[in-house]
Amino acid sequence: MHRRSLLKGAALSAGLAPLAQPALAQPARARTLRFVPQAALTALDPIVQNATISTTHGFCVFDTLFATDARLDPHPQMAAGHEVSADGLLWTIRLRDGLRFHDGAPVLSRDCVVSLKRWCARDLFGGMLAKAVAEWGTPDDRTLTIRLNRAFPAMLYALAKPAGVPPFIMPERLAMTDPARPVSEIVGSGPWKFVAAEFNPGSFVAYARNEAYVPRDEPAEGASGGKRVHFDRLEWHIIPDGATAGAALQRGEVDWVEYPLPDLLPVLERDRNLKTQVYDPIGFLGVIRFNHLHAPFDRIEVRRAVRDCISQPDHMAAVAAPGDWRECHALFPCTLPGVTEFPSPPRDFAKARAAIRAAGAEGAKVVVINPTDFAAVAPQGRLAADVCRQLGFQVDLQEMDWAAMLSRRNSREDANHGGWSIYPTNFPAASIANPAVNSGIRGDGPTAWFGWPADPATEANIEHWLYAPDAAGQALAFADVQRSAWDHVGFAPSGLFVLKTGFRADLSGVLQGPNPYLWNLRRG
Repeated sequence: MHRRSLLKGAALSAGLAPLAQPALAQPARARTLRFVPQAALTALDPIVQNATISTTHGFCVFDTLFATDARLDPHPQMAAGHEVSADGLLWTIRLRDGLRFHDGAPVLSRDCVVSLKRWCARDLFGGMLAKAVAEWGTPDDRTLTIRLNRAFPAMLYALAKPAGVPPFIMPERLAMTDPARPVSEIVGSGPWKFVAAEFNPGSFVAYARNEAYVPRDEPAEGASGGKRVHFDRLEWHIIPDGATAGAALQRGEVDWVEYPLPDLLPVLERDRNLKTQVYDPIGFLGVIRFNHLHAPFDRIEVRRAVRDCISQPDHMAAVAAPGDWRECHALFPCTLPGVTEFPSPPRDFAKARAAIRAAGAEGAKVVVINPTDFAAVAPQGRLAADVCRQLGFQVDLQEMDWAAMLSRRNSREDANHGGWSIYPTNFPAASIANPAVNSGIRGDGPTAWFGWPADPATEANIEHWLYAPDAAGQALAFADVQRSAWDHVGFAPSGLFVLKTGFRADLSGVLQGPNPYLWNLRRG
């Protein structure tokens, strides 16, 4: 797939309009970190909205009891530590000293318990934990207890979940909000304070340093360790056009562009004032998600026909630089241990069209919703639409911005009444690193991830994995999970890739992980 010629070096040197916000005086500019995120932030409650951009915002404002390092191992974060009873049925977690919310109130154990209950109502992993909980307790203001009706070996991984919907802690008064509704204020205890008065959805986000934040003593790694902020102010400038964002980075108008366009990387890497690094070494899995509620993708045969005609090299070449991707015919990142890659048959459109005809879906309407402002996703939607056309479907490719697509995917209507059939996205590897967190394979029906598959066999296998008595049993259960989920075709994988992030050479401390972590950063 050829990208526009304007994305070459000439575009970076072209004159561009200044950023939307007023210019800062030089001393203030030096103390301000300017960041260009992957997409526009429109949903501020990261418990209600599970888009990566909302999670990035969530990590700025909120904190978690535990957090993962670069290897996805959990460590205490807000917690000073924990104890587990010999039978594994009672977990006692002690909060560390000095935790305060942005409104000045101390973080208490009851804030944590109510926050975790709300998270459990929204997150699939949290929902599995909630089923095992007999009682949440707060014996004192700094201690919370979780009494279980059966041992839950994956407790720390649940409480340290770094992607999707992390279990962020909020004040009790906000965490009491109906889990289906966003909170009315954005008040956390994290290293940055959200500046509500300056928020412009789709354009601009501002944060102020939380001067009362007490970081951990350990070095920062992934989402864990000491979250030290060395800037007074953080600004997000939403720049949908990749060439414009690259030009702003070269001229020093911004400090960090989360996802520079792959075609621009050679130009940026030749600039001695800039640096690039791999965003997350574990990578991202490309995903073509099906709507299981309505025809034609309510039929396994039809989903399988499309999956088997997806050309992973085409998808990957469109979103990643040469050498930064590989085929991955699996439902988990092929970079992780124990992942099964399934045989990939040669693309056979005649065979696939015959299967679609036999399923009674020939010529069916397929609505593909696709984000125009997300360079790592948009080409995949167009390629999936082209495959569907070649398979004889009546394709309606509806392109919109990322925020509009996130809203549209909520619709459970059919393709003729404002719904959708397919949408493309990418899973950060950390968000699908094990069966409990992999929302793409979960088959809970009405409560499942967008697309709403019902897959009792995979759900049963996930339960076996979660409660396996030892590593050998867990490995067998993991293999069963992968086989049943592959057979059910919850989504079509489009390849595994890494992305590079770009920043000014005088910015140090850029961490790697499934989200951009906006702490540990210094200028000079």
